[in-house]
Amino acid sequence: MSASGLFALRDLLAARYDDFKRRLTWRLGSADLANDALHDTWVHLEQRNEQNGPVQNPSAYLLRMATNLALDRLQRDKRYMDADELDALLADLPDPAPGPAEVAAARSDIDALADIIGTLPPRRRAIFLAIRVENLSHGEVASRFGISARLVGLELKRAHEYCMSRLPREGT
Repeated sequence: MSASGLFALRDLLAARYDDFKRRLTWRLGSADLANDALHDTWVHLEQRNEQNGPVQNPSAYLLRMATNLALDRLQRDKRYMDADELDALLADLPDPAPGPAEVAAARSDIDALADIIGTLPPRRRAIFLAIRVENLSHGEVASRFGISARLVGLELKRAHEYCMSRLPREGT
């Protein structure tokens, strides 16, 4: 199709827009879908650069193109769920949030760990909290306490071992 043929199709689409919309609305059952199809047809014609032969019946060609584009849109839209379908799907999924029993158990574990940390020697507790709560590096903690980074690592290791040995084991 030549460039002049594309211009002629666009001109025909613009000139007979209301007629095409009425016929598409009757065929598709929706004025909105007809509007969208005609818009898609216009865009399709703007982007088209094929060199096909002349169109024998331009009105039928445009109407068929618009119908095909509308059917493509309907098919594409079927792939997505509407809000009701999504709600029904999500209703069947278990809630990933912890329940009251898990929340109570976690709080109990945190309280137990806080009590254990409270029984650490003062410097070891301060080093443990500086690294694990304040997110300081070993070097920063070493400078703060006037000790070597190696000793910071050793104190942190001892604090971990102490806490792990006193935490209640699951199932006991």
